[in-house]
Amino acid sequence: MPTLNKIRTATPWGRSNATVDPAIRRLRAALTLFFALDGFIFAGWVVRIPAIKQQTGASTGALGLALLGVSAGAVATMMVTGRLCQRFGHQPMTVVAAVVMSLSVALPAHTHSALALGLVLLVFGAGYGGLNVAMNSAAVDLVAALRRPVMPTFHAAFSLGGMLGAGLGGLVAGRLSATTHLTALTVCGLALTAFAGRALLTHPVPRRQHERPATPTAPRRRPSRPEATDPAHHPSSTRAEPGGRFEPVGEAAGRGAARRTRRLVAVFGLIALCTAYGEGALADWGALHLEQDLDAHPGVAAAGYSVFAATMTIGRLSGTALLERLGQTRALVAGGATAATGMLVGSLAPTVWLALLGFAVTGLGLANIFPIAIERAGALNGPSGVATASTFGYGGMLCGPPAIGFVADWFSLPTALTTVALLAAIAAAVAYASRNALRPPAS
Repeated sequence: MPTLNKIRTATPWGRSNATVDPAIRRLRAALTLFFALDGFIFAGWVVRIPAIKQQTGASTGALGLALLGVSAGAVATMMVTGRLCQRFGHQPMTVVAAVVMSLSVALPAHTHSALALGLVLLVFGAGYGGLNVAMNSAAVDLVAALRRPVMPTFHAAFSLGGMLGAGLGGLVAGRLSATTHLTALTVCGLALTAFAGRALLTHPVPRRQHERPATPTAPRRRPSRPEATDPAHHPSSTRAEPGGRFEPVGEAAGRGAARRTRRLVAVFGLIALCTAYGEGALADWGALHLEQDLDAHPGVAAAGYSVFAATMTIGRLSGTALLERLGQTRALVAGGATAATGMLVGSLAPTVWLALLGFAVTGLGLANIFPIAIERAGALNGPSGVATASTFGYGGMLCGPPAIGFVADWFSLPTALTTVALLAAIAAAVAYASRNALRPPAS
């Protein structure tokens, strides 16, 4: 059975055990806290952007350039973090990146120019990107140790942390200065990192060999005597199968498997990009669409993204049960199709409430696609796979808002938002086309 079709066959262990090691449970709780911390700190920073703009005196254009520092720092760090995780381990790098992110979130409040803001946001972006790669890499191994598809629950914690950070930030924005608020985020981040990091570092996640695509190869055997002229003992030779088919062995087969792995990681990166594009687009353009095109009240328009984020969180909280019931291929295809349908309704609906319903359906559809893509890329190629897929996904989130703006200038904003539906449909099609690309590793 294809790996993507049933997630329980995606690991060599089969069905999960009835009991779970208490140390693994503690690790899961600690890692969940890191996901929540990531969303909490990032959302807390976002709600203070208006205050930072006023403090620095930056124009809208200058602020936009400065905010690119977060993106640049994250993208530049993700691939490096993948290599560091391979060398030093996922869990230590998770703690280090969380410390960097927690410390750097206070820096923007001490800047007084757009240039200085952009420079400190490079550091903040580096912490944010590094933490996302490191904790997702640790989560991939923990998913394997738990023998259950629990990756969506980690991303649900990120969503919940973001909602909590944004909500609390909104409440204190009128009472606390940006300096006090962001410093408080630093203190909370360091305290939570110290608390959760102890469990994360004390109990390493059991490591496993990452899956490789099925490329039939024969193990190289040491010859009993030197036979340099015998092609059967040459590293790049072939061997005949019983059916008469020849398969590469040795180094040539290894290179072929590595290339195949990289291609499959890129496939999951493409799926992540298609869905992250929708998240970025709705975050920046959803409220404007409701207010500008459907004459929604500003308060109702502002609730548009909240509805999307809430249903995405609900979808991720139920993601494990969904994956166990449907398997990965069906979950990916159903999610992409649901998101495409919801976004067509949300972008083309004639009324505000129908558009809000479309946003809600889109959130449910997109909820589990990104976590599944990251988990599969990590299962294939470890931290490097997570880094590659995360970079793809983050690129999609960055490209979404400007792409929507360009298309809206050429046509209209509702038409531009239909590109979210298009990419969600592409993600579903790619997932379906890749259903037979993997095979369960031999036990």
